[in-house]
Amino acid sequence: MGNEAELHTLIPLADFKAILGIDDREDALSRYCLMTATFTMEQYCKRRILRRKHTDYLTFTGEHIFTLREYPVRKVLSVHAATSGAVFAGQPLFETASLVNPEHFYCLPDEGIHEDIPFSLVLRPPLRLPRVEGAIRVRYLAGYLPGKAPPDLASACLELAAWNMSRYRGRRIGLTGAVRGKGQDGEHLEPSMPENVRQLLEPYKRRVI
Repeated sequence: MGNEAELHTLIPLADFKAILGIDDREDALSRYCLMTATFTMEQYCKRRILRRKHTDYLTFTGEHIFTLREYPVRKVLSVHAATSGAVFAGQPLFETASLVNPEHFYCLPDEGIHEDIPFSLVLRPPLRLPRVEGAIRVRYLAGYLPGKAPPDLASACLELAAWNMSRYRGRRIGLTGAVRGKGQDGEHLEPSMPENVRQLLEPYKRRVI
């Protein structure tokens, strides 16, 4: 199943098993429920939550400040800005010569802080930038490490993974318990996550204008 470091989860596998009292016989199910919970949270929040490397292609329109897609930003790894002569058929060509010196850019707010808010890349003038779509390429680390997420995010992952495990153990995936009376006898579809998990995730949803 791969080692624990490769799991896409906000909660370390060992912590999850210790909290719920799960032994190694359900190791595979625990991994699956944790990963499913984290992916479901990211889908619901419309953003990547677990720390990963990201690449954004930005377009210069006259302003030297650009909003990065994922957050919180931990570290800007590199910034490339194609020069006017490095554009072919309207598309930028990123070569070693287009690497921007770290002295010419910074993050706002500072990279590495724990505020869960959108971050921006600021390029210092008089850096010359072509007005070509996607002519600026930025690579950066953003998100939370397993075991280092804010308490409410960690709680949401724990509760959702535990909820998924209970459903798989009971072999009642996609269904709630039977409802009887008032013409509603039979099984009914369940929600994709418990309401208390939704409430925990609400502050972390990407706001789309």
